[in-house]
Amino acid sequence: MTPVISAVIPVFNELENLAPFEKELSAALARTGVTCEIIWVDDGSSDGSFSELRRFASAPGQRALRLAKNYGQTAALAAGIAAAEGEWVITLDADGQNDPEDIPRLFAAAAAGVDVVSGWRRNRRDAFFSRILPSRTANFIISAVTGVKLHDFGCTLKIYRAALLKSVDLYGEMHRFLPAILGYAGASVTELEVNHRPRTAGRSKYGLARTFKVVLDLLTVKFMGDFITKPIYLFGGLSFALLASSALMASYTLYNKLHNGVFVKDQPLFLLAIFFALVAVQLAFMGLMAEVLIRTYHSANRRPTYAVAEKAGKGL
Repeated sequence: MTPVISAVIPVFNELENLAPFEKELSAALARTGVTCEIIWVDDGSSDGSFSELRRFASAPGQRALRLAKNYGQTAALAAGIAAAEGEWVITLDADGQNDPEDIPRLFAAAAAGVDVVSGWRRNRRDAFFSRILPSRTANFIISAVTGVKLHDFGCTLKIYRAALLKSVDLYGEMHRFLPAILGYAGASVTELEVNHRPRTAGRSKYGLARTFKVVLDLLTVKFMGDFITKPIYLFGGLSFALLASSALMASYTLYNKLHNGVFVKDQPLFLLAIFFALVAVQLAFMGLMAEVLIRTYHSANRRPTYAVAEKAGKGL
């Protein structure tokens, strides 16, 4: 039978956690009352994790993939999502900190008519300064920039409508931005508080260095969400702002020359005005070139610049 729910679990060196987590996950999925499958994705583990995943895959409703090397969590999730056959895709970490007991609640919320339900680790069991504080800062910035208001973008425990999720190209460290990316596409997004448990075995794979990646990826998400079909608006807007600044500085230089007798050569502001004008012209041409590239991309790939949320009527 075609599964209703596909649980996608990225795994990287979590051998000690896998057996107890698999039992909890299978029991929680059974309580949803619908047909489920589990897809384990070994992201280049070196501790023998895939041997355990191969054993899991011998049971009905479970499959295991092994990536050739450690590509990162986003790539592992992308591989699992591509293999998923369910109407809904649930993602969880394999370290046992995400509680599978929350799955039935997330599924019930999604089945009520929401496209994305994101977990919120309100009482997070991690170190404050190295994990919680950077995460809260990042969540505030992401919410402010993207307009998708969530408390916890970094929580892997989420459920997505598969038809929408499979239309997203995942790369880099973009998995944490999936609610924002889907929100840009018109998906309905909400969040539920979920239980977060302390790690009992193994060690965390994340550090402070990931915060800088989040900031860089956020710039990409913002551009792809707001300006991917109209880059001239971004580059043109910056160009006009610089031209206006250049005109103001040039006017002030002229005012100083005519009314105060200050020669242009004695006013560094005039050089800055010239620099701003040159950069403005460059940005305008960059915007035009980006427009050509975007139009060529959509034409070559036959990809529309919109997403249809619903169809009604015969023959549609």
